[in-house]
Amino acid sequence: MSRVSEIMETMEYGPSVEDSSAVREWLAKNGPFGHFIGGKFTEPGATFATRDPSTGEDLAQLSQGSADDVADAVKAARKAQRGWAKLSGSERARYLYAIARHVQKRERFLSVLETLDNGKPIRESRDADIPLVARHFYHHAGWAELLETKLPGYTPLGVCGQIIPWNFPLLMLAWKIAPGLAAGNTVVLKPAEYTSLTALAFAEICQEVGLPAGVVNIVTGDGDTGAALVSADVDKIAFTGSTEVGRKIAETLAGTGRKLTLELGGKSPFIVMDDADLDAAVDGVADSIWFNQGQVCCAGSRILVAESVADRFERLLQTRMNRLRVGPPLDKSTDIGAIVDPVQKDRIMSICRAATDDGAELIGGHPASGCFIAPGYLRNIQPANPGMQQEIFGPIATLSTFRTADEAIELANNTRYGLAGSVWSESATVATDLAARIKAGVIWINSANMFDAAAPFGGYRESGFGREGGRVGMLEYLAEPTVKAVKEPAVTKPAAAPDGEAATTGVIDRTAKLYIGGAQKRPDGGASYKVPGGLAPLGNRKDIRNAVEAAAKATKWAAMGGHARAQVLYFIAENLSARATEFATRTSKAEVEAAIARAFHYAAWADKFDGANVQAKTGTLVNVIPEPYGVMGIACPNTQPLASFMSLVMPAIAMGNSVVAIAAQDDPLPVTDLYQVFDTSDLPGGVVNIITGVKDELAQTLAAHDEVAAMWYVGDQADLTRVEQAAGGNLKPVWSPTNRDWTKSDAQGEIFLRHAMQAKTIWLPYGALPAGSGGAAY
Repeated sequence: MSRVSEIMETMEYGPSVEDSSAVREWLAKNGPFGHFIGGKFTEPGATFATRDPSTGEDLAQLSQGSADDVADAVKAARKAQRGWAKLSGSERARYLYAIARHVQKRERFLSVLETLDNGKPIRESRDADIPLVARHFYHHAGWAELLETKLPGYTPLGVCGQIIPWNFPLLMLAWKIAPGLAAGNTVVLKPAEYTSLTALAFAEICQEVGLPAGVVNIVTGDGDTGAALVSADVDKIAFTGSTEVGRKIAETLAGTGRKLTLELGGKSPFIVMDDADLDAAVDGVADSIWFNQGQVCCAGSRILVAESVADRFERLLQTRMNRLRVGPPLDKSTDIGAIVDPVQKDRIMSICRAATDDGAELIGGHPASGCFIAPGYLRNIQPANPGMQQEIFGPIATLSTFRTADEAIELANNTRYGLAGSVWSESATVATDLAARIKAGVIWINSANMFDAAAPFGGYRESGFGREGGRVGMLEYLAEPTVKAVKEPAVTKPAAAPDGEAATTGVIDRTAKLYIGGAQKRPDGGASYKVPGGLAPLGNRKDIRNAVEAAAKATKWAAMGGHARAQVLYFIAENLSARATEFATRTSKAEVEAAIARAFHYAAWADKFDGANVQAKTGTLVNVIPEPYGVMGIACPNTQPLASFMSLVMPAIAMGNSVVAIAAQDDPLPVTDLYQVFDTSDLPGGVVNIITGVKDELAQTLAAHDEVAAMWYVGDQADLTRVEQAAGGNLKPVWSPTNRDWTKSDAQGEIFLRHAMQAKTIWLPYGALPAGSGGAAY
């Protein structure tokens, strides 16, 4: 039988390999590579090899960056930053536009280089990654142009250190460099050790477009190079990588005042309801966990299927999985390419062995020769199994069933991560309800792995904080408008209450208590301390625990909706106004008036802090929704106790959060007098909880609590360092607004509201999707 006849009989794929000769010539001509510092390449120093994962062959020699190399790059960036920031937005926009155009001109070259270095199939590099790289520079060219009108008063941070992973090397570079440059910052970027080549090709593009020297600097190397960058004199660190490394970075930066964005690990749920289009959902699995060999932080690695359709779904899934082609990444017919490095392959299989040792059954996923793993999934797996809890970061999913939507949500949220999720249902009502209840930063409805430069991307919980993309992402690279700082006086050591006090004739004794769960509570330690006007309860860590538990139970507050919350805040303002004269005896009239104004101001905002409908892909609704964190901790300053408390607590609860607040240590009684105001204003118990005592000790306990999702702290820098270190344990964001005159107008506004919410991006395609697309990004 002739070869043609044989092909017609078997219908097997024939080889269709992308030509890599131009890339190999470029590598031979330019290697070994130095760093890109101050607009030019340095001479190579100590080097290491970067390899083609699919063959193991050396592609090039890269320089191992030292602390001195990082310092030189930061120095070059610092020197260039002032001039770059002085350019008009329009001038910066033209550079970004030129970069986008040059990326498009070299699209095929960059696609092949990315595939050689990373091991992903050429179809993914060509059709998904590189077009999105250009899109990010186009989008942020627009932001550079419009920055002064869209975000007045915001200024560049300075020098940004950026550390990117190996799964999307050039795309992650674009996600970070484009907004950084648009905002007027300069950058020092450390690409992943395994996949630095497209970053160095990008450096050539910077030279081609005439980007001023020092605006972009690239230092290659391993984890030690990244650690040197984290410790360097930069104004911001943006990191994408593992949760463990992200936690170390957060602890290192504690107390430095540097801005931090973390996009970390994930264990995303992929929920298939009983009314879903099962064929489309199976395609969605392929586009999710088997995209880029499963080396995707937001991959739908936990497949949760309605029990009534599970058998049929699994049959379809196995059929689809068995048709996926594992092979050479440069072959246009390849579906699954190479794992980035043998170390990563060993890690994937180690987790699979631990999962099967714990009772799970592995379907498929058998190691192929070389650095390849066939697609697979773990079935008969329990929620506590390592395969369900650990990020595998390979083409291996888990498959579980559920009976009700509530059970699906319980399983979906049973993770320390919160990066993304995918929901499949033909009912828009069901799908959007599930999307709202999943605790994750990005949700795809009847789709998977869709991205756009205008759509914020980032996680909840231990998937990190901060966003990349769109307006929210731009704010991560800008400094907020400055306010006049007021020095906070040092707190005094609480003096123990005397053994006995003389009774005041004709006056009934009033003893301040803590406020927990809508009730006045005596402190766990049974002690009080002297403050102006009397005694205050001396709270301790158990009181913090009780207050956080009460706040966590107040979930109905967020579900009430903005209008209902506004009514309560208006009522607080009304009742406080009725007692203004009484409160003025505890503090100043100006503070009381400011406190009333804050309640009124945030009542107005409660139903008006809108999300956005993002103009992303045609045929897709992309909604960015401001979601409350949940439980927030707030440590108030030791100045203007009533005004500062209301200025900080009111925006937090207006956005739907519940709060555990530490009142001003030296003068808390104006705040404890608010209990009756809250009780008579229909504020649900647990929404506001108030603890008094030693601020530093209480704040550290509050920041370390795993149920607290975000922390605000106003106070001493040394104490702030300890608070940020405590918060780093479970990666909660800490905001430290400047202590100010809390009676002034700059003590309220949208900035406070923005720090009281996290953006959730929900993607909803509509109309007919291309056959077999699964709603994917390409």
